[in-house]
Amino acid sequence: MDPFIKSFLLLFMLLNPFLLIIYLVDLVQEMDFHAFLKVLIRASCISSAVFITFALLGDLIFERLLQANFASFQIFGGIVFLMIGLQFVFKGPDAIKNLRGKPEHIAGAIAMPIMIGPGTVSASILAGRELPPVWAITSILLAIGLVAAIMIGLKKVHDIVRTRNEPLIERYVEVAGRIVALVVGTYAIEMIMQGASVWAQQLF
Repeated sequence: MDPFIKSFLLLFMLLNPFLLIIYLVDLVQEMDFHAFLKVLIRASCISSAVFITFALLGDLIFERLLQANFASFQIFGGIVFLMIGLQFVFKGPDAIKNLRGKPEHIAGAIAMPIMIGPGTVSASILAGRELPPVWAITSILLAIGLVAAIMIGLKKVHDIVRTRNEPLIERYVEVAGRIVALVVGTYAIEMIMQGASVWAQQLF
C-alpha cells in the first residue's frame, strides 16, 4: 500500500468519527449547529497542530527532550482510555461531560484526550518517518478534515431526526455508547500490554 494512503487511513481509523460522535453526544444534543461547528473546528485545529508537531519532531521529543521511552506513553495513554471507557460503561454520556470540565475549555478537552491519544500520536510519528514532511502534513490534515466533515454531517442528521424520534435517538446513544466503551476499554488494555511488553523486552 502507498505510504501516503496508509498513513491517512491509519489516522482516520484511529480518530473514527463514528466513535467520536458518540463520545460528544451531549454536545451534539445540547449545542446548536453553529456552536458545535465552531467548537469542532477549534478542536480539529488544536489536534492538527499537535499531530504535525509529532510528525516532524516525534522522535526528537521523546528521545532527547523528554528522555522517555515511548512505551511509557503507551501505558499512561492506555490507563487514560481505560478510565474513560469504565466511566462511560457505568455512567453513560455524563461521564465524558464530567471528564471535560468547564464549558469554556470544551475545544481543548475534545482535543485531549478524545482526539489526541497514544494511538493517534503514534500514527503521526509513523507518518513523519515514512513520508516527506509536506506529504506527512497533508495526510494528517486530510484525515482530520474528513473526520470533522463526517461529524458535522452526523450532527446535521441528528438535528433533523431528533425532532421526530427523540426517545429512540436517546436510547440508541445510550446503548451504542456503552458498546463503544467496551471496545475502547479493550483497546486501552491492549495499549497497556504493548507498552509493558516493550519494557519487559528491554529489561530482560
